[in-house]
Amino acid sequence: MAHIQITEEIQLARKISPFKEFYTGWLTHWGERIATTDATSTAKALKTILCHNGSAVLYMAHGGTNFGFYNGANTGQDESDYKADLTSYDYDAPIKEHGDVHNAKYKALRRVIHECTGTPLHPLPANIKKASYGIMKLQKVVSLFDIIDNINDPLKVSVSEHPLYMEQIGQMFGFLLYMSEYQGKLPSSILSIPKVHDRAQVFVSCSAGVRTLRYCGVIERWSNKTLEIPNLRCSSKTSLYILVENMGRVNYGPYIFDRKGILSPIQIDGITLRHWKMYPLALNSLDILPKLQLITQIPYAGASKMSIHGDSEKILQDSSCCSNESTSAEPAFYEGHFRIDNETEIKDTFISFRGWNKGVAFVNNFNIGRFWPACGPQCTLYVPAPILRPGDNIVVIFELHAPNHELTIDFTTDPDFTCGPEQ
Repeated sequence: MAHIQITEEIQLARKISPFKEFYTGWLTHWGERIATTDATSTAKALKTILCHNGSAVLYMAHGGTNFGFYNGANTGQDESDYKADLTSYDYDAPIKEHGDVHNAKYKALRRVIHECTGTPLHPLPANIKKASYGIMKLQKVVSLFDIIDNINDPLKVSVSEHPLYMEQIGQMFGFLLYMSEYQGKLPSSILSIPKVHDRAQVFVSCSAGVRTLRYCGVIERWSNKTLEIPNLRCSSKTSLYILVENMGRVNYGPYIFDRKGILSPIQIDGITLRHWKMYPLALNSLDILPKLQLITQIPYAGASKMSIHGDSEKILQDSSCCSNESTSAEPAFYEGHFRIDNETEIKDTFISFRGWNKGVAFVNNFNIGRFWPACGPQCTLYVPAPILRPGDNIVVIFELHAPNHELTIDFTTDPDFTCGPEQ
């Protein structure tokens, strides 16, 4: 509630009824600047309420993290005006995402509560200790398309005349890979997906022979456009692969019934494609990845004979969030290890993904959330100490496009919200 509304209510009723939510900050979507609110003005508004015998619920008192795939999203005038929340839900709250309280806003709100209620002021607790474990080198484990037949439960793969959305096949989160075929005759073709929730990466290959995947581009819910598909001059049909990411469900407003996946017919040159095969990629557990390194060395249909190439001049120009000019088209898994010698060295930390593009990260098989530094503003993901362990710790990254050139991530002691296309 604005300050002027608070003042009017005081003048009329000489009191204030309980507030459901008093916003201490605000949320941030991908592609925006990190939201902050001034400590002094926030404290002044709270004082207006509390010192006039009112009460308030601080939202948020303590910032948080959207671990896994649990971030929310908002919409604007229609459901295509889609804005996914960051992994961080720090909210510029007085108690930070990682628990720190030595900041201006916490101290200002604390003073107001003391002045208006008489609650005694106790010494502030120390900030939580954090560790910088340094730079970690990762290695590529396997490309997604090399293991698509092995990372899925065969019983969960669906076949349908028309594309199904996630909920129809019992999938709530993650990714869904759609596969079909068409006869490529023109020099190039136009792909149309009128309704995709939320972000689709498109690939094509010849159905017969050695299958070399060609990356075509991205179709996004919030800037839905047609996509030009090259003619590969295949001796038989052309295979079409569409990897769709559920980027987070709308959790407020008229479009809260937010189904995910492809929700419309898919057309090539105005002709509706039929006969779809759908592979759900929930990524609930990555324990199988070390075994899949061996699988890629064993000849089997559709895996070891497949390679992926993007157009060397193709970058993600159709994305509203800019990507690195070196962006390639290969969704792949990367793995790295670091050692913690004993329990006393286990502390909270942050992983910086600066130089990477977009994906999901796992620490000791725990999904710490999505990263998208190419879009920003969030560069780092929070890693709470209880996720870590003495001895060997494993980081697995599912990168949708391309890693940074050095294949490294950096463990640091501070959050960073300065990434984006201009950084």
